[in-house]
Amino acid sequence: MAVLLSTKPAAMQVWRDALLALDPALEIRMFPDAGDPAGIEAAVVWTSHDMAELRRYPNLKLIVSMGAGVDHLLRPPGPPPGIPVARLVDRMLTSQMGEWVLLNVLRFHRQDLEYRALQSARIWEELPAPVTAERRIGILGLGELGRHAAGLLRGLGFPVMGWTRRPRTMEGVETFHGAEGLAAMAARSDILICLLPLTPETRGVMNARLFGLLPPGAFVINGARGGHLVDADLLAALEAGQVAGAALDVFQPEPLPPDHPFWGHPKVIMTPHAASITIPASAAPQVVENIHRARAGQPLLNLVDFSTGY
Repeated sequence: MAVLLSTKPAAMQVWRDALLALDPALEIRMFPDAGDPAGIEAAVVWTSHDMAELRRYPNLKLIVSMGAGVDHLLRPPGPPPGIPVARLVDRMLTSQMGEWVLLNVLRFHRQDLEYRALQSARIWEELPAPVTAERRIGILGLGELGRHAAGLLRGLGFPVMGWTRRPRTMEGVETFHGAEGLAAMAARSDILICLLPLTPETRGVMNARLFGLLPPGAFVINGARGGHLVDADLLAALEAGQVAGAALDVFQPEPLPPDHPFWGHPKVIMTPHAASITIPASAAPQVVENIHRARAGQPLLNLVDFSTGY
C-alpha cells in the first residue's frame, strides 16, 4: 500500500526524501501520478489538493495536513466520510510563528514604521521611548501557537492577555472567553494578535466592531488565516486612525491580487503566508508515526475534531 503526496512541486521530492529517511519501506506516490487508486492508504496533502479527488481511493485510511491549519481540508465537499484527518503540531512551526509574532510586535512597539518614514524623509529625529510594561498585548487563540507566542512576549516583559471561545487558563496570562470576554480584552489591547483556527465561528472575527473596541492607535497582527479578517473594515480603521498599523501574513484569496490596497498601504506590513513554513525533516516523524498507527488501528496523533473544526 502507498502514501500519496500532494503539495507544491518544488517541495514534493523533499517530502518524499524525509519520509523515506524514516521508513525506507514506504511506497511514495507523488500527485498527480497516483497510480492504482486502490493502492493508496494515506494522503499527505496541502492546501491546493481537491478533497473530492480523495474519494477515488477506496482503501484510504488516513489524511494528513502538511500544516497546523486544516480549514483547507474542510472546504466543500470536505474529506471523504469516515476517514480520520490529522494535522501537524511541530516544534519548528511553533517556533517560526513565535519569531514572526515577536518581529512584528517589536516592529510596532519600537516605532519602526515611524523611523522608516523619518529615514525616507531624511529627518534625524528621536521619538519618545516606549515602555514595554505599558504595552498591553491581546492574543486571539491560546492553542499551541498562541501559548508559545504568549510565553515569548511575557519573557520580554509585555503584559499579555489571551482570548478563547471556551474558558482556558495560562499561568501569567490574563484570560478571557466568549463574546463578553472578547470585547473586554479588545478594549485593553494595544496590540491585538490573531492566532485562531479558522472555523465558522471565528470567520470575520477581525471586523469593524472589534477594531472599534480597541484603544485608538492600536496595532493588529494576523498570522492565522485570511478568513479571520474583513479587509474593508481594516482599511477603514487604518484610514480613520483607529488602527495605527497592521502586520498580515495571510489573506483571502491567496495570492493576494496585485491591485489589492494592502500592497501599497503605508501602514500595512505584508508577508506571503510565510510566517511559519513546514520543514519536512522536522514534520516527517509524526507523519510516519501516524501512518504506522493507522495501519495498526491505533489512536492517531493530533487528530482533527470536526465538531470544533481543528
